[in-house]
Amino acid sequence: MDSNMTIVRPAYFIISGFSGIPHVNYYYLFLMVLYIMSVMENGIVMALICFDHSLKTPKYIAVFNLAFVDVVGSSALVPKVIDTFWFDHKYISYSNCLTYLFFYYVILIMQSLNLALLSFDRLIAITFPLRYQIIVSLKTMFSLVAACWIISIFDMLVAVGFLIRLSYCRSVVINSYFCDHGPLYRLACNDYRPNDIISIVIPVFIIWAPLLFILISYMCIGAALAKIDGAQDRMKAFKTCTAHIMLVIIYYLPILVTFNVAAKMPRNARIISLSLAAVIPPALNPLIYVLQTQEIKLSVKKVFKRMRQSKICLVHMFQDGGVPAYGACPREPDKSGPGLRETAAGDLICVLL
Repeated sequence: MDSNMTIVRPAYFIISGFSGIPHVNYYYLFLMVLYIMSVMENGIVMALICFDHSLKTPKYIAVFNLAFVDVVGSSALVPKVIDTFWFDHKYISYSNCLTYLFFYYVILIMQSLNLALLSFDRLIAITFPLRYQIIVSLKTMFSLVAACWIISIFDMLVAVGFLIRLSYCRSVVINSYFCDHGPLYRLACNDYRPNDIISIVIPVFIIWAPLLFILISYMCIGAALAKIDGAQDRMKAFKTCTAHIMLVIIYYLPILVTFNVAAKMPRNARIISLSLAAVIPPALNPLIYVLQTQEIKLSVKKVFKRMRQSKICLVHMFQDGGVPAYGACPREPDKSGPGLRETAAGDLICVLL
């Protein structure tokens, strides 16, 4: 590009979204329901990991990061989509559009890299069980998570850097449901061949490199499982991977299908596929971990057990003037007073005045 050429940046872009779909507001309502589910479910998973000391392990550092990424990703996408199309706010400023694109793709890359982290955890746990705690320490997992964030942010800073050199002197209508990278840079009226290269390199980091690592990991895991003599022991070890395998399928399958046939898909079908690929995995990931992971199941059971045992007692304490006050039983009351008593079996019982 000529260094003397003036870069033309529009004041705003217009996000076109769906075209000619009747009752499309029901689809936006469906996205909102999935978003609420995602925030609540991932919030519960993060709370369990924070407050249950048995879950403060390297594996659940990665699980916590995945839940956090899912919440941030859904929150960055769905409310804006609802505002854009449900309330007909299709105009978005130039700077906000690039910011929107940046956060969307950072989260998309992080989700993929996080799945690769979890496969690394399973690989070491099954192939090197005696050295697992040495190789996969808390410090190692924190370092890997931080590295994934740095890679994701750096990739998108490069992509956005190549976008800001483009001039938009023709259309400002983005044929997608958000500020999508491909439809955005193709609106430029100057040379966008570097952006074409970026659009090839980014999917390699988003999809193919992490997916290849995951496939190689499970080939190694399969070889390690084949060396185990007992079928029951093999199945027990394999069950520790089932939740992760389901997450990988749910995340990669719709993205691979959409990216491979995107050029042949009608615009509405492509938008539906991409939007579902963005909101369904965050809504299903916590359910899969609750249903498939034994540690999370035990943590949930402990929470419900504490809720049943923590009964609220009526405590009669007379203030000045003889007016009774009411409060919860103290955890460690005076031996002669009311409170929660712990039995020999470890259960809490409520003792009234």
